Amino acid sequence: MSAPRAVVVGGGLAGLSAALTLVDGGAEVVLLEARPRLGGATWSFQRNGLSFDNGQHVHMRCCTAYRRFLRRIGSAQDAPLRGRLEIPVLRPVPGAEPAVAWLRRDSLPAPLQLGRALTRYRHLRPADRARLGGAVLALLRLELTDASLDSETFGSFLARHGQRAAAVEALWDLIALPTLNLRAGEASLALAAKVFKTGLLTEPDAADLGWARVPLGRLHGDAAASALRLAGATVRRRSKVEAIPVGAGTGSERAVQGVFVGGELLAADAVVLAVPHEAAADLLPAGASVDPGVVAGLGRSPIIDVHVVYDRKVFDYPMAAALGSPVQYVFDTTESSGMPPEEGQCVAVSVSGADAEHGEAPARLVERYVAALAELFPRARTARVVDAVVTREHSATFRATPGTARLRPRPDSGIPGLYLAGAWTDTGWPATMEGAVRSGIAAGAMALRRFSRARGLLGGLADPGEDLSEEGVA
Repeated sequence: MSAPRAVVVGGGLAGLSAALTLVDGGAEVVLLEARPRLGGATWSFQRNGLSFDNGQHVHMRCCTAYRRFLRRIGSAQDAPLRGRLEIPVLRPVPGAEPAVAWLRRDSLPAPLQLGRALTRYRHLRPADRARLGGAVLALLRLELTDASLDSETFGSFLARHGQRAAAVEALWDLIALPTLNLRAGEASLALAAKVFKTGLLTEPDAADLGWARVPLGRLHGDAAASALRLAGATVRRRSKVEAIPVGAGTGSERAVQGVFVGGELLAADAVVLAVPHEAAADLLPAGASVDPGVVAGLGRSPIIDVHVVYDRKVFDYPMAAALGSPVQYVFDTTESSGMPPEEGQCVAVSVSGADAEHGEAPARLVERYVAALAELFPRARTARVVDAVVTREHSATFRATPGTARLRPRPDSGIPGLYLAGAWTDTGWPATMEGAVRSGIAAGAMALRRFSRARGLLGGLADPGEDLSEEGVA
């Protein structure tokens, strides 16, 4: 009996994860990507002999599905965890060295692993430090399954538990912004609670950070393409899907037929639609249980990155956060750019929730962030800027405001054989690389179970249930 055929639409992390799940489960897989590259919102480009990423993507130890994805495609060694969580937080001081405080964990059990660092966190007044415990205890008491959490902002929750605006800016937003792509005052409490409980309040090492030391295009797109080819899948770039036809009638007769590409039908037993939510809204067939208008209502939240190449080393941290500065986070990307360290330093400034910045002229952004880096790092004041470039993701994530939970669909589209994947679907996580990978695994597993029921191939298709349940997506 021939293997069931699956088509995956979209070559981002969700689509790549779905395709790997399907091909590893015994299906014949074709992955279609409209662009000439894979990797979705994680990509790289060359400029003046150096490699730049479109954005600084970071993962944590608790991102277990993403880390397993890296192992599956053979690139885990290129995005290692960087030891214990340790973040220098800088605040510029006019005419002096910047004030530095450290957020570093120790060996105490969660949620006490940051306790010592917070008692010495100089960016908070002593009274604000004393009030942190009440807010942490309140977060611990929240149940992530409580639907009412999505009706309130994280900022209002913090205010109710004694957190002044200055404390939110100096501490809570340092974590909310890069993970939710919104400040606490706008973000859904439901998603913020997920971030803080999973990353900081349950396991002491869950928030240990990792990021790529090679270009993202190599880490994700190139490695995944090789893994899929070796597993027997077909990858087709520059293949834009125009429509997803379904059968006439009711019940199982309405099953997905495949996809139209270049005016021709590519037949399939199952289709995984793994594209951004606005594109998915355009492709959803009539009769789906998912309302395209509702999906489009998820909105968008932008991210920009400003990459600066200096003729010398201007700071010694692998990464740092900033307060009282346009800079939010800055990373030393010299290694991943391919720049010899003796020739200078390449840095990337990452700005989340960049509603105000994403429409500004590149020259203006470069001017602002080069000046801000000079305020934070005295050596940058005398260094020569060799090159600078701005990258933008206008629709980097959906907008994680209260009310988004009801807009995020589950993988089952309501049409037999058609499944949804993407960080915008209902994974329980915010729009992160972890969420994208989990969505792809869930959609692929659902398709495999359909094949097993329809064809009686329980002996021929891998049953991913046990493996997925470890990651909470079964």
